[in-house]
Amino acid sequence: WADGFEKLQIMPMMVVTPLTFLGGTFYSIDMLPPFWQGVALFNPVVYLVSAFRWTFFGIADVNVGLSVAMMVAFMALCIGIIVWIFRTGYRLRN
Repeated sequence: WADGFEKLQIMPMMVVTPLTFLGGTFYSIDMLPPFWQGVALFNPVVYLVSAFRWTFFGIADVNVGLSVAMMVAFMALCIGIIVWIFRTGYRLRN
């Protein structure tokens, strides 16, 4: 999809970095106001960070079972998109 170096950086720069900073990486989402806590739960990085924090400290912002379930669901969604791209050849074939 990317025909230049600049286009390779779109996903990390515009999607992954903001999700990481807004996903509770450097703070607990319990510190946010209730409205923003709800908004933060739509971020898949919150579940990754919460599970990772639980493995080290035994403390998590989100239930560990829910974190694992959301990670599996997000992974299944990503794999489904990849399977669809390979089956249809979307932007892969000339």
